[in-house]
Amino acid sequence: MQYYKTGVVNLPLHSGRAPAWLMNRMTLLVGEIIYLLAVEFGVKTVLARLADPLWFQSLGCVLGFDWHSSGLTTTTGAALKRAIKLLEKELKLFTAGGKGKYAFFTPLEIQEKASILNGSYTYKDLIYASRITAKVDNSAVQDGYSLYHHMIFFDSTGNWVVIQQGMNTSKCFARRYHWLGEEVESFVCEPHKGIITPTIEQNVLNLVSLKSSEARTAITLLSKEKPDKIIKDLNKIKEWSLPKTHPLDLTQLNSKKIHSILLKTYERSPQDFEQLLDIKGVGASTLRALTLVAELIYGVKADYKDPARFSYAHGGKDGYPYPVNRKTYDKTIEIMEKAIKKVKMGNYDKLEALKRLYLLSLKRHEVGAQHLK
Repeated sequence: MQYYKTGVVNLPLHSGRAPAWLMNRMTLLVGEIIYLLAVEFGVKTVLARLADPLWFQSLGCVLGFDWHSSGLTTTTGAALKRAIKLLEKELKLFTAGGKGKYAFFTPLEIQEKASILNGSYTYKDLIYASRITAKVDNSAVQDGYSLYHHMIFFDSTGNWVVIQQGMNTSKCFARRYHWLGEEVESFVCEPHKGIITPTIEQNVLNLVSLKSSEARTAITLLSKEKPDKIIKDLNKIKEWSLPKTHPLDLTQLNSKKIHSILLKTYERSPQDFEQLLDIKGVGASTLRALTLVAELIYGVKADYKDPARFSYAHGGKDGYPYPVNRKTYDKTIEIMEKAIKKVKMGNYDKLEALKRLYLLSLKRHEVGAQHLK
C-alpha cells in the first residue's frame, strides 16, 4: 500500500463549546447529508467517506465548525451520532463511542446492536476491532498523542470505520486516526486509512510499520521468555551511556512494573504481535522495553518514522472566516429536506438538480484553474 501526502491541517486546542442553536442545525444537516449519500451510493460509501480524513474535515467545515480546531472531531462526531441514531432503523447504519467517558461505553453500545448483525460477523468482532484499533494508536504507535476520543461506525453486515483522536497536552495539538475495516488486511501492519495531524513528529516508535515487521516478530518471541531474563538485559541497556538523541527515553521504563506485565505475556505465550498487543496491561512502556531488548539480542530495528500523512460553506463557530449565518444554514437544511422528501416519493429531479449544481461548480473550478495557469 502506497501513501501520498495530500494536505496538512492543524488541529489546535480551542476553548468553548458549540452553542445549542448550532449543534441542533449541525445534527439536522449532517443527517440529511448522510441520508442522501446512503440512498444514492449505499451505506458502504458512507463508511468509506467517513474513513477519509480530509473528507471528514470537509464535512466538519460544511457544518460550520472551526476548520482547524481539535473540537471539529468531537463535535462533528457528536452530531453524527445524534443524526445516525434517528436514521439507524432505515439505513441499518450505527455508531458507538464518543469523547472521554463515552468512549468506555463503546463495547456495551455495540452489544446492544448484536441482534441486527447479519452473516458470520458478530458484535464480538466489532468490539475486538474497536479495542485493538485503540490499542494500536495508544501503544503501538508512540507519537506523543494519547487517545481521548473513540468512535466506531458500522452497518448490519459488519463493515466498520473507526475514528479516534489523541491529544499532545504539552503542544496543545491533536491528531486524528482513521481506519476502514474492509481495507485492514492486518491490524498491526500498515492498517490506517489515514492520519491527520498538525505536524510530523520526530522519533516516533511505529511498531505497525512494514519496516517494523522483524521487530514485531522479535518482540513477540521475547514476550514468551522468562521475565527475569528480559529485565536483566533491559537493566544492562539502562546502565549504558546512550546518546541523548536515542529515540527511546530509558528513564520512563519501570523494571518492576514491566516485570509484572511480562509474567502475563510469559503465561499467555502469544502467537503473534497482535495477540501480544491485545493482552491487558501491555502498553507503551512494555513495548518500548521489548523493542530495545529485541535490538540488543536480535539486531532488529523498529521504524521511528511518523506514520502520519497528510471550504467553508456556512462560516465557523468562532467567527472565522466569517460568523455562521443562521438563515443560510436553515435554508440549506430546508433544501436538503425537500430533496429527501422527493427521493422518498420516487422523484429524483431535486437530487439530479443537486448533482448538476455540483458538476457545474467543478467545471467552474477547472475553468478558473486554467485561467490562473
